[in-house]
Amino acid sequence: MKDGRSVVMAVVLVGVFVFALVLTWMFAMPQYRVWAAGLEGEALLRRAEHEKQIQIEQAKAEVEAAKLRAEAIQTVGEVAQKYPEYRHQEFIGAFAEALQNGTIDQIIYIPTEAGIPITEAGSLNR
Repeated sequence: MKDGRSVVMAVVLVGVFVFALVLTWMFAMPQYRVWAAGLEGEALLRRAEHEKQIQIEQAKAEVEAAKLRAEAIQTVGEVAQKYPEYRHQEFIGAFAEALQNGTIDQIIYIPTEAGIPITEAGSLNR
């Protein structure tokens, strides 16, 4: 009989344990879902903050680059005004680079006078 009581007692204990486990699960699952959703929300918020910070830094870099480009353009303009031959030298340098790279296939010479093409070059010899 003692064996029968211990079996019943074990079944009752297992039943109480399972009942307690089910009650704990019923209480804990909603709490866990709320906690997990909160963590997910925090993660999304931090990601959005980081993306915003990245965009701000990119915008600052673009502004700085634009300022530097404007300064460079101003410097080139001032140099071109002070030294008119600067543009001519710049053209010759770009032309030489194009020749070295092989991007120029053919050179056509057009006679000019004061930068204006001479259309009747043959009539000058008369």
